[in-house]
Amino acid sequence: MPYVTAKDGAQIYYKDWGTGPAIFFSHGWPLSADMWEQQMMFFGMNGFRVLGHDRRGFGRSSQPWDGYDYDTFADDIALILETADVEDVTLVGFSMGGGDVARYISKYNGARVAKACLTSAVTPYFIKADDNPEGAPPEIFDGIRAGLLADRPQFLDDFNALFYGTNKNPGAVSDGVFKQTLQIALQGGIKGTYDCVGAFSESDFRPDMAAFTMPTLIVHGDADQVVPIAPTAAAAHKLIPHSQFLVYEGAPHALTFTHKDRYNADLLAFLRS
Repeated sequence: MPYVTAKDGAQIYYKDWGTGPAIFFSHGWPLSADMWEQQMMFFGMNGFRVLGHDRRGFGRSSQPWDGYDYDTFADDIALILETADVEDVTLVGFSMGGGDVARYISKYNGARVAKACLTSAVTPYFIKADDNPEGAPPEIFDGIRAGLLADRPQFLDDFNALFYGTNKNPGAVSDGVFKQTLQIALQGGIKGTYDCVGAFSESDFRPDMAAFTMPTLIVHGDADQVVPIAPTAAAAHKLIPHSQFLVYEGAPHALTFTHKDRYNADLLAFLRS
């Protein structure tokens, strides 16, 4: 299995499948590259080289005590792209992974990147602040951290209903998907899962948006109960005026699964454009 060793010694796992134009998928919290299996199979079978990593602290990667910040996440991705000798890649970030994409593009001046896609992403700034009044109240993230410390397995199991929107659309996904999602989430360590709540909620990516000079696709559901569309995707589109903005009516946060056929088709069209 492919691993790279970060400068702090952390072992970062990644998948590297297929041949052709490269796509790098960055996953959401609290999951791993396995959340992208529908996309990696689809694009791998359609002539693309698909890569996806397990963020440090999650999946098959190391679980260090420190290093759960976006500068470090960007460094980890840079190391993978260099090791795998990837050029002209499309970076695709989901939810927390949108921050990975933004910080990598900004910190590394878009090196190796041909296109970018922000999907249900936390960018440009998630938390409510004086200059971000539409952001999510800090109390929400305090509650997430408390839930993780009190009973992480049950909290993550309950989170699935918001993630897939089954509290409003009970038939959106199967019980098997719920079980798989919890299994993936519990592969992660509690320290990384806990620390990343602060990373994805409090990191301000507004300065990073100026680095998105490449073709950019933004996809978000208007029924997202986890990352509301107004302070994130809509704001990102304003900061990246040349971006293509697709709003999926009625789609929840995890539209990469609930709307996978539409999402795969839209991303394929963007890649081929």
